[in-house]
Amino acid sequence: MQWLFDQSAVDWNELSKLYRIAPLGDKKPEDLKRAFSNSMFKCFVFDDGTLIGAGRALADGVDCSYICDIAVHPEFQGRRLGTAIVAKLTELSAGHRKIILYANPGKKDFYKKLGFKPMRTAMAIFLDQGRAIREGLVEGP
Repeated sequence: MQWLFDQSAVDWNELSKLYRIAPLGDKKPEDLKRAFSNSMFKCFVFDDGTLIGAGRALADGVDCSYICDIAVHPEFQGRRLGTAIVAKLTELSAGHRKIILYANPGKKDFYKKLGFKPMRTAMAIFLDQGRAIREGLVEGP
């Protein structure tokens, strides 16, 4: 496996496909390029030239690093690749006062094993607030 920590060799259409099949939703290639470009830390994992994993962290260099968008190709899930991506992003984020991780419902126990603790103070506003409530991302009205 080849690990890259910059986006110069990334095919954004391939990354968009990875997010769809992981499954993490339908994310447009141009949106992914913008999101990763604005992230301080990023990693991409390739196997024989095929993108099989990715993740990023938005960080300010001092106070907060926010790990998000961890995606692993279904054929490589269960092999601890997601764990390795989170570990690398956590390592790159070392020195920040706090490292926050956004997880989809049902993934909390996975991230607890990696040392993350549930927050009592997190709040969010989603573009589609109704969908976020229906999917259990936030509490209802």
